[in-house]
Amino acid sequence: MPVPHRAHRARRTGAGVVVALTLALVLDAPGAAAADPTLDLGAAGLPEARTTQVLEPGVDLTQVVRGSAPAAPDAIETTVLGPWRVAVLRVDPRTAKGRLVATYGPDLARTETTSDLVASAGALGGVNASYFTYTKNPAYPGDPVGLGLYDGHLLSEPGATSTEVDVLLDARTGRVRFGRTSWSGRVRNTKTRKSLALERLNTPPVVPKGCTKLKDPRRCTRSGDVVRFDRAFAERTPKGRGAEVVLGRDGCVVRASKSRGRRLSAHQTSVQATGRQTKTLLRVGKKGACLRTTSTLRDDRGKTVELAKGLYGVAGRYRLVQGGKVVVKDKPQAFFERNPRTLVGTTASGVVALVTIDGRQTTSVGATLEEAARVAVSLGLTDAVNLDGGGSTTMVVGGRLVGSPSHGDERAVGDALVYVPR
Repeated sequence: MPVPHRAHRARRTGAGVVVALTLALVLDAPGAAAADPTLDLGAAGLPEARTTQVLEPGVDLTQVVRGSAPAAPDAIETTVLGPWRVAVLRVDPRTAKGRLVATYGPDLARTETTSDLVASAGALGGVNASYFTYTKNPAYPGDPVGLGLYDGHLLSEPGATSTEVDVLLDARTGRVRFGRTSWSGRVRNTKTRKSLALERLNTPPVVPKGCTKLKDPRRCTRSGDVVRFDRAFAERTPKGRGAEVVLGRDGCVVRASKSRGRRLSAHQTSVQATGRQTKTLLRVGKKGACLRTTSTLRDDRGKTVELAKGLYGVAGRYRLVQGGKVVVKDKPQAFFERNPRTLVGTTASGVVALVTIDGRQTTSVGATLEEAARVAVSLGLTDAVNLDGGGSTTMVVGGRLVGSPSHGDERAVGDALVYVPR
């Protein structure tokens, strides 16, 4: 998507479209890459070429090529000779003057290339970030899969799978936390006290089987979904069977309907329901009623996370490194095989590293999850999480691609982590 969205996003920074992350980060100071050990990849003694470019004080780009001769196409999965191409964008908050930020484009539902997201944010560089629905929901391909928390606004609830690892970033204190989070939400009629549990945020609800052809959705007796939508998701909410109530700025119902799909103005939100929850929503959210929405995020200790301005969160799949040690092991599954990888990690010295490993190519064979974790340790990371990879893996610096996406062309993605100069 073209760059003219930049001014639009800048006006919406407070709403979380471009999110400042003041981080306590990690590797040794940028610029010291020459002292780094070789990568723990493949056979010992492979030739390794490493170049480092200082982009500005506290920010550098290191590119590593390990191995020399191109791999045979049928040996990409098994070769111990490589080659591998790894790029590391490092930011030291002790000296860097800019900000590491997250941007998801004009709304949550659409996708853009990493290059477009970097350019429209006015960023020096960045990488793709979260997993997103992609082909699962072609109408809303950018819908995040897992936690999406932007400047205190929770726009996507944590995933239910044990493989999700959430990264909480507090811009007020610089504290970074890795772990699982959980969420619960509810809408309650302030007058009657009748309430309904929320099941998701900004994700199209599913109509239960057997209820897709009912003329009156209130007749469905099977359990469905209850989902809250923000204008940040999309200008128009998903269409379909069920019910929807639209709430004004004050939380009072301005429209209640036995169908779904409405255009929301800047300060409106809505709640959609399918299945037997349809009838309940229409009772709780009659036109003119006022609803109070609660949304509670908890960390892995069960402690409530305050959804305050300055707090951000994204989700990855699988923790790679914890306490400086590899904590993931490869399994005989496609996800664990050699693929392009994008990582985010921190080290004890206060630098953040955004890492990409090109893959599925004879010029860079990619990494299994365990190999990616060993790369992270080689780079000095004490904690690291695997972000979206495969065809999504992309790094852009100075308006140019660093390395090459596995499909040749960039894949449009849901969001990106980028560094914006002061």
